[in-house]
Amino acid sequence: MPWLIKTEPDCYSIDDFAREKKTRWTGVRNYQARNFMRDSMKVGDPILFYHSSSEPPGVAGLARVSAAADWDRTALDPKDQHFDAKATKENPIWMAVEVAFVQKFATFVELGTLRTTKGLEKMALLQRGQRLSIQPVTEAEFAAIVKLGEGKGR
Repeated sequence: MPWLIKTEPDCYSIDDFAREKKTRWTGVRNYQARNFMRDSMKVGDPILFYHSSSEPPGVAGLARVSAAADWDRTALDPKDQHFDAKATKENPIWMAVEVAFVQKFATFVELGTLRTTKGLEKMALLQRGQRLSIQPVTEAEFAAIVKLGEGKGR
């Protein structure tokens, strides 16, 4: 199943990701997004890497799930901005998957382009009030966005 993960490029960009090649997707503090990682994301699943809180926002490239969800160690680190005093080793609460870099798109796919692309009208990202940092994407949506990112137009 394809996914979309959001990141703010001034915190962690596609270029940072390309240098590192792999990273644990830590710091997610929304229960539904946590549940997606814990219950639904599988090794090998493709991912759209989305830059949010940027001008303009959009899909910057591709990743894949490279390791199944495990507890998010940032939740237990009091020095980390994602620390959660309620989390313990026995009950870590928060999860993180490992993701591997696949490619940076030749063409950054802006949110405005997504909004006007036929076939993406029902995409979760484009629905009013949708703010989840991890969300499922249909196979057709994923394919359409990859085509745009590879510069193959609409």
